[in-house]
Amino acid sequence: MTESMVYLEKLIKETNKSETDVMAEAMRTGLRQMWQDWMLGRYLRDEIPRAEAIEVIGIDLVELAERQRAAMLEDVAWGQQA
Repeated sequence: MTESMVYLEKLIKETNKSETDVMAEAMRTGLRQMWQDWMLGRYLRDEIPRAEAIEVIGIDLVELAERQRAAMLEDVAWGQQA
């Protein structure tokens, strides 16, 4: 049995929702995550302004992405010094 099927069966059992409802929610959740990732990527590549990214996905995710980018750049700079 695939990992996805195990998750699906457990969610159906634990939430008392139908397979259709669980699958629909999974689809919405996955699409939302993909959309957020795509928009953050566009922002980090300077394809859209910060204000637009904040408007679309929210300040919390934009600030998190900025902190992660800064940490990654610090790590790269540190590694180049070695």
